[in-house]
Formats: sequence, C-alpha cells, structure tokens
Amino acid sequence: MASGTTLQKAIDLVTKATEEDRNQNYAEALRLYEHGVEYFLHAIKYEAQGEKAKESIRAKCVQYLERAEKIKESIKKGKKKPVLDGGSKEDKKNSDSDEDDDDPEKKKLQTKLEGAIVVEKPHVKWSDVAGLDAAKEALKEAVILPIRFPHLFSGKRVPWKGILLFGPPGTGKSYLAKAVATEANNSTFFSVSSSDLVSKWLGESEKLVRNLFELARAHKPSIIFIDEVDSLCSSRSDNESESARRIKTEFLVQMQGVGHDTEGILVLGATNIPWVLDAAIRRRFEKRIYIPLPEEHARATMFKIHLGNTRNVLTEEDIKELAMNTEGYSGADISIVVRDALMQPVRKVQTATHFKKIRGPSPKDPNVIMDDLLIPCSPGDPGAMEMTWMEVDGDKLAEPPVTMNDMLRSLATSKPTVNDEDLVKLEKFMKDFGQEG
Repeated sequence: MASGTTLQKAIDLVTKATEEDRNQNYAEALRLYEHGVEYFLHAIKYEAQGEKAKESIRAKCVQYLERAEKIKESIKKGKKKPVLDGGSKEDKKNSDSDEDDDDPEKKKLQTKLEGAIVVEKPHVKWSDVAGLDAAKEALKEAVILPIRFPHLFSGKRVPWKGILLFGPPGTGKSYLAKAVATEANNSTFFSVSSSDLVSKWLGESEKLVRNLFELARAHKPSIIFIDEVDSLCSSRSDNESESARRIKTEFLVQMQGVGHDTEGILVLGATNIPWVLDAAIRRRFEKRIYIPLPEEHARATMFKIHLGNTRNVLTEEDIKELAMNTEGYSGADISIVVRDALMQPVRKVQTATHFKKIRGPSPKDPNVIMDDLLIPCSPGDPGAMEMTWMEVDGDKLAEPPVTMNDMLRSLATSKPTVNDEDLVKLEKFMKDFGQEG
C-alpha cells in the first residue's frame, strides 16, 4: 500500500539516523533525520488517516527536528559530542555550560527580533535632509559625538537616552532616522514596528520588549528606532486590554527602570499624534523635537533634491517660485509633485502625433553626439513629421526636458495632505512639552 510505503520509509530512515547518532556519525545522522522528517510530512499531507495519527506523527517530527537542530549546532561550533537526549545529568550540565547558559526560549525570541537589525545602511546623509537643523544637531549630539569622542561624555555629562521626533506626516521623521542609521557607523540600528513586538501568545509581547533591550545592550552602542511609537505607547486607560498595558509597563521599565543599564542605548521614537502618548513614556523621551512643515528655503532645496539629474530647463527663479507656491506642503507632498512632473515628458511622448529631428547626446552613451534624435513637437514646428511613439526607434528617442509648465500642471493637481486642525494640536504640544526642530 502506498501510505505504508512512505510511512515505512520514514521510520526506516529515522531508525538508521538514531543508529548513526549512537555511533557518533553526526553528519550522516543529521542528513538521515532531515530526510526522514520530509517523508513523515509527506505522509501527514497525503496519506495519514485520522487526526490522531497525524498528531502522533507531528509529535515525532518535532522530536526528530529538535535532535537534528542540536546536532547542527554542535557541528557548527566544532564540538565532537552533541547533547544526547538521554545523556547523564553531568553530560547535560557540561553541555549547558558550553551553550553559555542560554535559555532556548530567550534565544528563539532574540532570533525573531534579529530581523529588526538594519544590516544594510540606507545611504541617506545629513546633507540629503533639507532644513531641520535643530533636529540634526540634537541627533548628532545624542548619537555621533558619544561614539566619536566618548571621553567628552564622562561623569555627569551623559548623552540623551530618548529622543522623540513629532510632527505632521511626511515631514521627514523616518528620513532623519535613516540618516542616523547611515551616519552612526559603529552603532547597531534596530528599526522596530509594533508587529515585531506584539504577539498573540500571553506574556510573549513583554518578553519581546525585554529581549529587544537585552539585544541592544549586547550590541551597544545601539539605536532603537520605533516608528509610529503611539501605536505601542498610547495613554493607559481603564478600558484597554491587559496585554497592551503590560507592553507599555515593560517599555517604561526597560527605558529607565531600576536595575536596567541604558548606557550606550538611544531610543528614537517618531509619531504624528504625540498627544496620545502616555505621560510616563513622554517623560522618558528626554528630548522632544518638533519636525514642522518645511520653510520656503527648505522647499526650494527639496525641489532640487527630487529633480536630481533628470533633464530639466528650470531656472533658480522657477525653483523659488515653486517654493513660494507650495506653502503648507510637506516634504512628501513636494516629492509627489515632482514625481508627477517627471512623468509629464513621458506623457508628451505617449500623446505626441508629430516628432522632429534634433542633435544631441545618444540615450545609450552621453559621450556620443547624434544628429537624428527624435523629440515630440507640435504639428506646426519646422521639420515636424507625422508619427506616433510606436514608430520611433528605441535608441533614437531624445528625452524631453521637464519644464516649468510641467511643474505647474502637477502642482495644480497635487494638493497638500496636512490637516490644519492637526497642525494646531502639534504646535500646542510643542509649546507645552517640546522644542522646535
């Protein structure tokens, strides 16, 4: 019978694996365990009859996989003798000391959190962030200086332990955090969201918070960046769930609790709605910096940054005019305006009915000058040829430059996203608890 064959094959494989395990041929045992488990899983999926039989096979799979993991760990560490499941107490004691007394549950939680460590630097420099000088100075003071000149921060002079960036959406709070991750070369940067810390299992969420801080202490100097911190640390109230309350309590204890060393750890939070934060959490963010909507000179810089090296015919005066016309726009809004304007030349190519020949650099190699490049034009232009973009050779299309008209057209259709009501609340919060960024 087919089911008997697969199941029997799995049993034979794990029997051989345990024999090899006993004979200390660990590499072969590991291969056989993994192979056997694959057959068991196939049997569960396609052949096992009844839920009870499936449960029994699953339990066996877990057992064999655990053993395989132990062997794998031992091979990795170069140990000759892995922990035997039925070993003597003394053997177990010795093996435990080899494992640095690591609690397997703690290890599992820390492995889960290791995904929050930003390994690849985002390549955002301070110069890429337009304006926000006070915020940049505060972050340099808290992050870069203590790493570069640790002797300056001795005795009573200690760097900031918690910085909260608050302001309307799209003003560059997360972007500043990216700049910190890039510029703080020797630091470990943890980018944490609520999904990393909230678990469906009772008691696991606060353990994750504790393990996050333990991991940060082990990798210090480290920065823990929590975007939308209000989702984790809103005001405590009577009608909230018990688990939410416990997460907040663990945060409070870890950020500045008794017996917890916070040296070398900076907690960086970002939020659009700081007034919902719990008062105790607010107190633990020692610096609360308001990231406002960009001023006119910052908006002009943003237009230049977002245009980059795309071909355009905009003058300094045009950029100034655009900056003046975008009062109330956030950095993200300006980015959308420019992105839409950058698409206007593509739309011109799509809708053009006539093209004309021009001289210019080849699209493939800018050092080669070509005389027969084609660019969209109006039917009345001298040398206009009636054709659509489908008839243009891919190597012959000249990129139409972005013009002021393109920018104004995009500006007319892209509206600011920041609400005046929220701005009033944010400014009130800044006057009461924060400082200008």
